[in-house]
Amino acid sequence: MVPPEKVRSVLEECANYAHDVLNSYEVARALEEFGVAVSVHADDIDFLEQDYASLLDHAATLTDGAVTLTNVRLREGEEIGGSRDDILEFERNGRLVSISAEHFGDGYDYFDQGAACEAIAALSPDNDPREFRDVDFERKTNHGYDSIMVLATPEQAKALTERLGLTIR
Repeated sequence: MVPPEKVRSVLEECANYAHDVLNSYEVARALEEFGVAVSVHADDIDFLEQDYASLLDHAATLTDGAVTLTNVRLREGEEIGGSRDDILEFERNGRLVSISAEHFGDGYDYFDQGAACEAIAALSPDNDPREFRDVDFERKTNHGYDSIMVLATPEQAKALTERLGLTIR
């Protein structure tokens, strides 16, 4: 899943805190350091459309060129009672993908977590056993968590579950 040289470089970077016990969320987040996952930020973001484009671009790079991403845009919808129903659109290998996204707040400066994860899943490579899968982990009440999507084969997902205790869907 990860080349040995990448494992070594990440572990060297983490040597200063390698003795700490990681909770399941920290383990899930570490997958991004190894270059096999993408994290959907749960806190506020600066520019909704640009940040979706950056997020999806990062996910597409994990496919090693199997998926091309172009023309990411957010079509703003109608505002109703503090939320806005938008459409997140992009071209994946030249084909249009449209995903409904609901945004809340005065500045509409938070990802729709479900829509972002659905968009990342749509970037799973064709003719490849790897697909983007949701990583679940233990959550504490009243804590905000990023969503983590890992690009893995079914066998790799099973190994992450068995060896790291993560739930991969």
